Amino acid sequence: MKIRLTEYDDKWIHKYEEEVNLLELIFGEEIITFEHFGSTSVPGMKAKPVIDMMCIVKDINKIDSFNEKMNSLGYDVAGEWGLPGRRLFRKGGENRSHHIHFYQFDNPQIHRHLIFRDYLRSHPDEVELYTNLKVELAERFDDTSFYSQAKKPFVKEMENRALQWHSNKNQ
Repeated sequence: MKIRLTEYDDKWIHKYEEEVNLLELIFGEEIITFEHFGSTSVPGMKAKPVIDMMCIVKDINKIDSFNEKMNSLGYDVAGEWGLPGRRLFRKGGENRSHHIHFYQFDNPQIHRHLIFRDYLRSHPDEVELYTNLKVELAERFDDTSFYSQAKKPFVKEMENRALQWHSNKNQ
């Protein structure tokens, strides 16, 4: 899929909120809370205009029973997609608009994603570094899979800084 990097857009928050309202109707009591994460949740960051949402649920196994309903609403059902304990739904096909990540309340991935988001929101200099890398990689790679692979080492290093920041902040 072609990389579509765009400037930060305040409308991303509204798209997130609209999807929260829809998902609340579908999943009801299964959901504990929602989180907007990923690049579209960080003011000032260029991003692929795909809203990453986290739905924290009571029991991840119950989410599978909603696959047909989600598919009928235009979501691709991707299952764990490489992360045990996650359920991923993608909306929009080639012009993807949302990634919905479901995690059970005790999954350690939740903590990692939210710390990284909060770190970026608190460090505009890191947002600038990350944005510059994304622009450079988007110019070099046409395909999102190559782009994503190329940015992994940088993201992992930044994620380690975020975890250290979080640890120091909470001492």
